[in-house]
Amino acid sequence: MATANQRQIFGWAMFDVANSAYTTVVITVVYSAFFVGYVVPADSEWGNSYWAAAIIISSAMAMLLAPLLGSWIDQYGGKKRMLLATMGLCALATAGLYFVAPGMVWLAITLLVLSNCCWMLSEVFCASFLTDIADQQSMGWISGLGWGLGYLGGLASLILVLFGVITATPQQLDLYVQQHQWAMVAVAAYFVLLSLPTMLWLQEPKPVTKSSIRFAEVVAQSWQQFVASRHLARQLPVLSQFFIIFTIYSAGMATVIKFFGIYVESELVLSSTEKTTVFLALQIAAFIGSIGFGLLERQFGARLTVLLTLLWWLLGLLAIHQLNGLSTLTGIAVNPLFIGCTLLAGAGLGATQSASRTLVGLLSPASYSGQLFGYWGLFARLAAMVGTAAFALVADLLSTRQALLVVMAFFALGAVLISRLPVTRGIEQAQQLHR
Repeated sequence: MATANQRQIFGWAMFDVANSAYTTVVITVVYSAFFVGYVVPADSEWGNSYWAAAIIISSAMAMLLAPLLGSWIDQYGGKKRMLLATMGLCALATAGLYFVAPGMVWLAITLLVLSNCCWMLSEVFCASFLTDIADQQSMGWISGLGWGLGYLGGLASLILVLFGVITATPQQLDLYVQQHQWAMVAVAAYFVLLSLPTMLWLQEPKPVTKSSIRFAEVVAQSWQQFVASRHLARQLPVLSQFFIIFTIYSAGMATVIKFFGIYVESELVLSSTEKTTVFLALQIAAFIGSIGFGLLERQFGARLTVLLTLLWWLLGLLAIHQLNGLSTLTGIAVNPLFIGCTLLAGAGLGATQSASRTLVGLLSPASYSGQLFGYWGLFARLAAMVGTAAFALVADLLSTRQALLVVMAFFALGAVLISRLPVTRGIEQAQQLHR
């Protein structure tokens, strides 16, 4: 198909800008540390595990719903409506975190489960548009554009929260808690407002043509298509192989995203200024890395880009794990050295995710995009469950520093397996099935 017009591509990419506020502020940087440090009672030894529980439950829900809803939209359309509905529910549940006070662990978990599940589903629906707005030649750069702009959106939302909303110190406890509550309202508003170009300009690729659709009929037929996906998997063996590889290395990515703020709080003694520097610089590094590796992807393809970024991740995480030894060896203080290592590792974040999304698009027939990107969401959620459970268990039993070894193992195994993926054969399989 021909590439969509520029306004439609911009509307699609702006959703990445909008939804990045949730994952950056709530999941990665601000609320994760606030949840473990202030919502969970101080005498509890299971703060990481409570956080992991919210991630695992929401991931399980999204894992079950994504393929079913994906097959639904392949049959009946409504892809854009699903996208905007999950966005609205995520924003509503995020704003609801305003009512969570210290000690209200289960209310926080409930709202986190709802908001994170809806965010994950919205990410799936957004990605499934890729086969509608891009052809094989343009898919990589359009996907990279979304991820790159998304990190700028994450940076903007982080600046908004860290400089415009949360200005108190932990010593000003009541005000500090209140400002974190208002920060969640700000994130929800940011998500909705920045989604306006998506609402206005992204076109529904497959509108529903039936005047009335019985809900029971929709569920039954969607379920039948979901069950029949085993046959589809046999017709697309390379895509099926990639999903397994993707699950392995995504377990490492998901863990880094969901525990980074907690790691900084538990393993390092950073001033508020240094923490802000780390978080903001990480977004900039991810943006630069997304653009830089995106140019590499255009020249050498998505598979090689994933491989190189996984090796990049391993180098950065190894440096963070051996931080004290490196500090002694180089004579650089621990805190600035950590910031440098974080920027090194973080530069691969957007590129790995963007190239992975491109691979799914290249290996998927357009007529099955909703269902197959639903599976992409399923395996991403499975990865989040496996990664966060493994990391939280090791972190609570040993230390968060030792839990980094778990993340590195996921990346190492993923790099070995992705190096052997026959992408050209997979593209041929997708084209044959489409015809």
